[in-house]
Parts: sequence; structure tokens; C-alpha cells
Amino acid sequence: MIEIDRLCKRFGPIVAVDDVSFSVARGEVLGFLGPNGAGKSTAMKIVAGFLAPDSGRALVCGLDVTEHGIEVKRRLGYMPEGAPSYNEMTPVTFLGFIASVRGFSGIEKHRAVDRAADMTRLGEVLNQPIETLSRGYKRRVGLAQALLHDPEVLILDEPTDGLDPNQKHEMRTLIRDMAPDKAILISTHLLEEVGAVCSRAVIIARGRVVADGTPAELEARSPNHNAVFVYAPPQTLRTLAPILRELDGVGEVEVGDDSLCARPREGCEVYDKIQVLVRQRNMLVSEVRLERGQLDDVFRAVTTGEALTGNAGAKAAED
Repeated sequence: MIEIDRLCKRFGPIVAVDDVSFSVARGEVLGFLGPNGAGKSTAMKIVAGFLAPDSGRALVCGLDVTEHGIEVKRRLGYMPEGAPSYNEMTPVTFLGFIASVRGFSGIEKHRAVDRAADMTRLGEVLNQPIETLSRGYKRRVGLAQALLHDPEVLILDEPTDGLDPNQKHEMRTLIRDMAPDKAILISTHLLEEVGAVCSRAVIIARGRVVADGTPAELEARSPNHNAVFVYAPPQTLRTLAPILRELDGVGEVEVGDDSLCARPREGCEVYDKIQVLVRQRNMLVSEVRLERGQLDDVFRAVTTGEALTGNAGAKAAED
């Protein structure tokens, strides 16, 4: 549904997008991640037809966005960063205006506005000036205009940035509900978004793709993937540590003040073995926890070039 092939964009001496390639299929929610200034918004503006690439191409539903701009815009919904709108309008007049621009009229126009407003739960504020709305409601208005024509492809730039926890939950629920029938591309710098709504993530830094995979695949690159943390009194930890170092499959054991971390050898899983060992020896422990990996460790490593070290991973997991 979305195919980006060797996309490049410069602004003078600044290379904003540098040879970026990836694709998004129907039913996928792709998180487009990266630090501020990484090139996320520029790439999304190119896909949406707002900017022209210097080289490479972007396809939406098999159509080149530069050669078939109008038809592409019929097939996609785009919510830019900040969800800009006309503040003096009310949501119902703004959505009506967008519907007219998209060619709706008469009863079909009213149905499109009602459907979009209902999906985004705008009923309480439909006749209130947009400038008086909360940030959360303004984001809903922005999403409603993107959904108005029931597009096959959705491009959402920072859809939950600045929202409170309840508003984020509502936005993410709506995205998940729409996902099976659409291809959705979400730009964000919030790592929590990946686990909450994304089926896959692409990480970009300095204009280039530095990682691509499912949330589980990215977490598996963390040094603490499948590590086991045992929380217990210091004496118990000192007794347990040498035993775990001899346990089959354990590669490294680090002991802290109130916990230890046992990292498995590559390809091994040791959580169940440690659980059994602790029970058999009647050791006084408060918790035995399996760590799936810290996405923030991986993000920091691939975007800054830092090495993924066990000590850094252990600290992140304990924090």
C-alpha cells in the first residue's frame, strides 16, 4: 500500500532524507521512529505529496505520488504534525469544508462528516470554535479530516504527542480498530507508541534507516533480552550468584544491592530453570522476573552509535 524506494531530500547543505526505503502493507501499523530532526516529517510529507523528492520515489496504492498526485490524495488521509486547522471555524464547519474540497455534496457530505465525527468522538464540541478546544480535541479534529473519505492509507505525524494518558489511550484504540482495513504510517519519537499500536517499526537517524523490525525483533537486540532478574536480600543473592554461574545456559551474572541479573547464552532461555532452582532450594526471594529487552537501549544505540552493553542494559531494566 505504501512503497518508498531510495528516497532523498536536501534543503541546501542539509540532507534531510538519505536513501530511505521501506514498505507498508494493508493491515500494518508502521511506527516511523527517530530523534527530533531525524527526517521523519520530511519523509512523510513526501509520501503525502506535500513535498517533492530530489531522487527516489514514493508509491501509494501502486501510484507514484509525483506523477499521480491527485489520485494519490484521494486514496490517503494525512494528519500533519500539530493537526493544523482553521481556528475560527467549528469542527462541523471545518469538516464540511474539507468534505467539499474532497468532492462530497448533499447527503453524502453530511454522512461523511457525521461518520468522521462519530469515529473521533467529537459530538460534544462539534459547534464550538476550534481555537477554544483542548489539545486533545484539536488532534481529534485533525484525525477526523484525515478519515473523512475513508482512505485506504493513513499517514499520521505525531498523533499522540502532547496528549494526556486518557487521550493517548483513546487515540491508540481508534488506530488499532482501523488497522485491519488500512495501511497506517505513524511518525513518532515516543517509544511507548511502538508497543501500544505498531506491528512494525522503522528507526531513522540523520536521514537514514538504521533499524527495521517488529517490536519483538527490535527488543531482542537489547543486551537484556531474556535476562532474568532476581530480587532478594543481599545474603541470598551472594549465595545464589555462584550457583547460577554454573547453571546450563547462563552466560553472565551481575549482582547488585538488592537484585541480580542472569543473562543467557545466545539462543538459550533460563527463566524456567532459575524458577525451579529457587523453589527447590527454598531461597527467600521477593521476585523472579523475565526481561524481554529495553527498546530505549536499542533506540539509543542505533541512533547515536553507542554500543549495546550489558551494564547499560541492566541499569535500564532496573530503572
